[in-house]
Amino acid sequence: MLSNSFVKTACPHDCPSACALEVERLSSTKIGRVRGSAENSYTSGVCCTKVARYAERVHHPDRLRQPMRRIGAKGSDEFAPISWDDALDEIAENFTRATQTYGSEAVWPYHSGGNMGVIQRYGLDRLRHAFRYSRQQTTICVTPAESGWKAGVGELRGCDPREMAEADLILMWGGNPVSTQVNAMTHISRARKRGAKLIVVDVYRTPTTAAADIAIIVRPGTDAALALGMMHVLLKEGFADEAYLARLTDFDDNVRRHIESWPPERAAEVTGVAVEQIVEISRLYGQTKRSFLRLGFGFTRSRNGAASMHAVSCLPAITGSWAHKGGGAFFLALANWRLDTTVAHGLDMRDLNTRILDQSRIGAVLTGEPDALKDGPPVAAMIMQNANSANVAANSRKVAHGLSREDLFLCVHEQFMTPTARYADIVLPAAMFLEADDIFYGLGHTYITAGPRVLDRFEQSWTNHEVVCGIARRLGSDHPSFRMSAVELIDATLRASNRGTAAEAFETGWVECAEPFEDAHFTNSFPTADGKFHFKPDWTAIGPHGDQMRSLPDFLQNYEVADREHPFRLVAPPARTFLNTTFTEIDSSRKREGAPYVIVHPDDAAREAVTDGALVVIGNRRGQLALPAKIDQSGRPGVVIVEGIWPNDDFSGGLGVNQLIGDDPVPPNGGSAFHDTAVWLRPQRSR
Repeated sequence: MLSNSFVKTACPHDCPSACALEVERLSSTKIGRVRGSAENSYTSGVCCTKVARYAERVHHPDRLRQPMRRIGAKGSDEFAPISWDDALDEIAENFTRATQTYGSEAVWPYHSGGNMGVIQRYGLDRLRHAFRYSRQQTTICVTPAESGWKAGVGELRGCDPREMAEADLILMWGGNPVSTQVNAMTHISRARKRGAKLIVVDVYRTPTTAAADIAIIVRPGTDAALALGMMHVLLKEGFADEAYLARLTDFDDNVRRHIESWPPERAAEVTGVAVEQIVEISRLYGQTKRSFLRLGFGFTRSRNGAASMHAVSCLPAITGSWAHKGGGAFFLALANWRLDTTVAHGLDMRDLNTRILDQSRIGAVLTGEPDALKDGPPVAAMIMQNANSANVAANSRKVAHGLSREDLFLCVHEQFMTPTARYADIVLPAAMFLEADDIFYGLGHTYITAGPRVLDRFEQSWTNHEVVCGIARRLGSDHPSFRMSAVELIDATLRASNRGTAAEAFETGWVECAEPFEDAHFTNSFPTADGKFHFKPDWTAIGPHGDQMRSLPDFLQNYEVADREHPFRLVAPPARTFLNTTFTEIDSSRKREGAPYVIVHPDDAAREAVTDGALVVIGNRRGQLALPAKIDQSGRPGVVIVEGIWPNDDFSGGLGVNQLIGDDPVPPNGGSAFHDTAVWLRPQRSR
């Protein structure tokens, strides 16, 4: 039982853990400690240090307190207070003006992962559907990985990740859970206490590779080659489950010949991993029936990311480890929930003929590139919630140019004055998750976690749901969802989905959605049209750029290859105490991170005459930035690492590392290639 001062809620942030939390409520406006729920079997009493320090964020003196109207140039941070009524009137007037001038698709409601709530994030879709505003393809984080997983498995679901505790081998591929999903390490640690081994594949040495029994450091973008080399060994040395392949996959002689063309020597040449190490981990994986493959996002944030995910996901199909408890694979659980969001997301108002704009290409959209606009009208008005695109989106120089347009009306609903908010015409103060009611998909586990409100709203802040309803009513919608409270929408959604009620979810803290073993392990069929795992996927059925893919598990060389002009490959992974740009305003997080820097391999530093701590400049045709060098043998020679995402203001040029990242769509279905960039590096010359 919780003590009188602790109450239940859930973390809303862009992390697969969606932790069930216990928050010390000191008064209606103040919290103390935050901890993970010990009663939830995935959270298991643990939450990350970022969220454990949430009192520092919710009570931060720089939180936005009242609505404001821009009075200076866009980006100048010059605003004057206005009332909520005036702000909402002005938003409605500008949306109406854009619709009258260009048509309804000229308005683009935009949301991202600052809050992952079923209501407080995706409720903005009700506004777009009600008025036929441009729809959004939500690609900035997961789409390449999602595409690659679906190519083989069929749906975003898999083994219960709590089964990692029962595995004899865990293969963590492209993830750094010590820093970014600490709950996964809880279950991995339980397995290791039983004697299980942990193998980690990544592009540089992280806290998770440091904790591994075997760490495999590959060249960025070459993960599929490593997977193919492993599959070659598994087939050659008799570790393949031929009966499983025949019964539950589309494996055939063409696939076999293709894999046979990838001996470990070829894989080693591409990846930089020693032949002996490839053979070692292949044998260990093949010999261990209860081998659990836990896939992360990192290795998929490349132009060949979907192909890499598909190739790696083939491993448990080769060995048949899906058939064993503690075996198989897991990426995300999005198909488990079966939530009916018709009312909550306004799906009954959706017009499928309305254009869909790619979230990742916001710079191209706002600067009027015809292909990004789907040959439709310009975007003339926006509302943004849970998004800091000026900092987070790829090709941020282009994004800044688009946000600077004087003919673009922009409303930003935010908690702090972010780089994006500075471009707004209207800035609205946003409530934090502790001041709102919601439920959250546990993408990294089998629960829907419930987040009832803990605190009264701060100053004049409004929840996302309240803002959406306020605008919709001014624009004249009579849809019943705009008259419902967040709790009423949650209750209607759970009831329609046969998931109980809001009261029950809030009382328990979550709704368990785990599938039976047979379904989670696909023992009788995979969720594909023919019931089989696909080694030969139809990429054209997954996205419009599927014709750029091969219908085999394959290593594609479509990424930004280092060349004479740009001899280095840049990877931009997350810092341990930031979460995208959330927590970058917290003093304790900033003190732990210090300052932005670039990790340079000693061999590269010697060749380029770079010393530890010296300022260097990295750049490409998109931009450049100066930052100190940290000489460290973390990655492979030719690879530079910039952990972030640091605010733009932390860089002398006013733009961060994402100015260097391309915004071209990743095949087959779009997305961002944050870890796929070729750059030059040189010492900063004194003037």
